[in-house]
Amino acid sequence: MVKKNNFRYLFPKKRDSNNHLPTKNAKQMVFAFFLLFYFLYLNYKPYESTPHSIASTSEYFFTLYQFIINQTLGIVHEGGHGVCYILPCPKFVMVMNGTLFQWFFPLGIAYYYKRKNNLMAFYASLFILGISLDYSSWYMSTAHEGAIVPAAKSFLGVDGIHDFNYIFTTLGVMPYESLISGMTKIVSVLLMAGALIAMFFESFSNQKEDK
Repeated sequence: MVKKNNFRYLFPKKRDSNNHLPTKNAKQMVFAFFLLFYFLYLNYKPYESTPHSIASTSEYFFTLYQFIINQTLGIVHEGGHGVCYILPCPKFVMVMNGTLFQWFFPLGIAYYYKRKNNLMAFYASLFILGISLDYSSWYMSTAHEGAIVPAAKSFLGVDGIHDFNYIFTTLGVMPYESLISGMTKIVSVLLMAGALIAMFFESFSNQKEDK
C-alpha cells in the first residue's frame, strides 16, 4: 500500500528562521567589499570630482558599482516625483518626494532585513542610505547654480527643476545652503562608517553560528 504525503518533508510548514542568514565567511566577504568600496569612495569623491578618464582598475570597478547604485537611486528618485504626476500633489510635495523616496527606499530595505534578523543586509542597506545622503549633499550644494538643471546634467536628459533650489527658495534657507549640505555630508559619511563598524563586529564576533 502506498503511503500518502511521502514528500511532505519538502514543504515544511515551519521554516527555520536562521536558514536564510549568511554564514560567517559570507559576512566577512561582504564586510571586505564594503570596506574597500568605502575607501575608494573617499578617494575618488564621485560627486565632487570633475569628469576624467578612468586611470586604474580599482577606479574602473568602483565606477561600475557606483554607476549601478546611482542608477537605482536615480530611478527611485524620479519614481517619487512620478507618484505626484499621477496623484494631485502640491508642487512642493512633488519636488520633495523625489528625495524622500531616495532616502526611504534603502531605509525601507534596512527595516525589512532587520525584521528578518539579517543584520549584514541591514547594515549594507544603511551604507547605501549613506551614499544616498551624500548624493543629496552634493545636489544641495549646487542649489545656488539656478532654478533649472540643464539637460546635460539631468538624470532624465532633459531640462528640469532643480529640486533643492526650489525647496531652499520656498523655505527661505538658500543663504544656509553650504551649512545644510555640509551637515548632510557629515551625516552621510558617519552613517557609512558606522555601518562598516557594525559589519565588522557582526562578521568577526565570537558568537557561534546557529546550526
